Amino acid sequence: MNPLDLLLDPLGYDFMTRALATALVASVVCALLSCWLVLIGWSLMGDAVSHAVLPGVAIAYLVGAPFALGAVVFGVLAVALIGAVRDTSRVKEDAAIGIVFTTLFALGLVIISVVPSQTDLTHIIFGNLLGVSSADLLQIAVLAAIVFAVLIVKRRDFTLFAFDPTHAHAIGLHPRLLGAILLGLLAMTSVVALQAVGVILVVAMLIIPGATAYLLTDRFGRMLVLAPAIAAVCAVVGLYTSYYLDTASGPMIVLAQGAAFALAYLFGPCQGLIATRLLARRRARSATRSRTRARGSGSVA
Repeated sequence: MNPLDLLLDPLGYDFMTRALATALVASVVCALLSCWLVLIGWSLMGDAVSHAVLPGVAIAYLVGAPFALGAVVFGVLAVALIGAVRDTSRVKEDAAIGIVFTTLFALGLVIISVVPSQTDLTHIIFGNLLGVSSADLLQIAVLAAIVFAVLIVKRRDFTLFAFDPTHAHAIGLHPRLLGAILLGLLAMTSVVALQAVGVILVVAMLIIPGATAYLLTDRFGRMLVLAPAIAAVCAVVGLYTSYYLDTASGPMIVLAQGAAFALAYLFGPCQGLIATRLLARRRARSATRSRTRARGSGSVA
């Protein structure tokens, strides 16, 4: 089988075409948002919100309401509860996040466990990329388009908020409002990625691409290009690998992202472990040579 057949053979199935479209859309929008999450330091908050939306999604599924509505409601509820526990008790923010998101996640699991047996909601937890229907793909595309548009339109405000909230407030922006908008987008993005990887692995798609791009460049503008590009490539590689190795699609995409991060961590031209070690050795050798030359010139004098 030639390389072209390897590329085109999976696309002969409608479910693979929908899966590829879903994986690309989810990966790109998650990667774009991940740039701000990594920059602000909201990795743990991303984990919290992505898990806390589970009961909202489950309830919305049962009553026939849009997934995004349930996700946003419980995402906002989670953030409000975290803030309340943090501000009204001695519990610190990281502990408050752990308490709230695990409790809401457990509530979602309970709701799923008591629904009628003919309703299968396990795909919310583990993802069901190969089972995405045309209607699901349309909903994912609409939500992703909304998130993408808001991030692009407000990118300057979000970036200033991430770097210096005090300066953002001084020039007339509202850091609290910007933070709330980002958290709302985080909840919507979690719904976009649910079909691809499920609640458990959503946080990986929300963090790994941004962290990988962060190791490859010092400019935020480049991060906004690199992260989605890396995520898109990983989506294609992961999906095709799962097809030919007969493995789970969502986890394979996350594994591909993890492999990309490992490569950037080890071999990145600027921040890679090997590059920094080599640079440190070169500087040490240069310093040694300079000292040797200085001693030699001093003895001659």
